[in-house]
Amino acid sequence: MAKRRRKLSKDFEKLISSSKKGNELILAKIHDIYDDDIREEYALAFAPVKFKLDEISTNYDSLGITEESANMYDNYTSMLESFKNEYEI
Repeated sequence: MAKRRRKLSKDFEKLISSSKKGNELILAKIHDIYDDDIREEYALAFAPVKFKLDEISTNYDSLGITEESANMYDNYTSMLESFKNEYEI
């Protein structure tokens, strides 16, 4: 049985790439926090956001762009905004 071809999108790849760089910047800022308790709190709060982007990237690599991947990215952006609003980074 023939395998379906993935539908790829350069724009979506750029969104994922820029989001990964943004996550790296936020993680660097979190690791620069001097107080261990605060650093741990921020890291734990940011973990679901990072996991969601990793999930989006894996999904895109295996399936390409789908309606689900677009919905996942929208969910990621809302999670990121929620984190930024709650935690001052």
